[in-house]
Amino acid sequence: MDAFQGILKFFLNQKTAIGYSFLALLTVGGERLFSLVAFKCPCSTENMVYGLVFLFAPAWVLLILGFSLNNRSWRLFTGCCVNPRKIFSRRHSSRFFCVLSQITLSSLVAPMMWLSVALLNGTFYECAMSGTKSSSLLGLICKGKPKECWEELHKVSCGKTSMTPTDNEELKLSLQAQSQILGWCLICSASFFSLLTTCYARCRSKVSYLQLSFWKTYVQKEKEHLENMFLEYANKLSERNLKCFFENKRPDVFPMPTFAAWEAASELHSFDQSRQHYSTLHKVVEDGLELSPEVDETTMVLVGTAHDV
Repeated sequence: MDAFQGILKFFLNQKTAIGYSFLALLTVGGERLFSLVAFKCPCSTENMVYGLVFLFAPAWVLLILGFSLNNRSWRLFTGCCVNPRKIFSRRHSSRFFCVLSQITLSSLVAPMMWLSVALLNGTFYECAMSGTKSSSLLGLICKGKPKECWEELHKVSCGKTSMTPTDNEELKLSLQAQSQILGWCLICSASFFSLLTTCYARCRSKVSYLQLSFWKTYVQKEKEHLENMFLEYANKLSERNLKCFFENKRPDVFPMPTFAAWEAASELHSFDQSRQHYSTLHKVVEDGLELSPEVDETTMVLVGTAHDV
């Protein structure tokens, strides 16, 4: 039992690495599925567009999904059209761009994985580059090859050129080699940039390593308890309302946060060394709810919206 608990604790502590590994496996599997099932290079003048679409369209979709599935995105933009000062406040004018850059970097992980895997495989790049009409690229690809290469390069992927099988295979291997070189360059660049941004963030940290570790643990536990409390209070409130509806009686008082409290607790957190608040909710609980003009304005808008509905 102790050994099982130790293994379970190890995996729970490594959930970030496991998540990235699972994402990598999904990316590799998705790329192989696209290559074997959906991708059929037309071997025509449309090769360039067709290959680039398969190379970049899934990456774009993964980027959009990364933004959509990130809770910080919705925490940042919810209500910003009603009250723009939520993201461009007087006290933290640059916080919006800082948080947006963090969201963007985390959302770029899956697209970069897709591009890396797709380039290492070389199928999409080979099809795209075989349809190029650029004289400089044609000169680079067809250097030392028969003159038919200039006119029939788009047929290389299908092996239907009038060149010898040896020349055709050499061209395919050359294009695949270029793709793999670009893939490794992308992986190395992304790894170095990730290390650089992590080092910069840690060097600029306002707290020590141990306090940062405690902060991460607290945020995770608060998130878990908050979800449980949402479920518990939603069950209690819905049960009370349904009971009062069917029994045709007035409901008992049910304590709930005010609109202003919801607004204050939904803001993005900014750490202050003078007050060790590890989340926005922590700050609201410790300091109490201080109504500012911005919060009051948002509250009135929300009440008006609720009445309209």
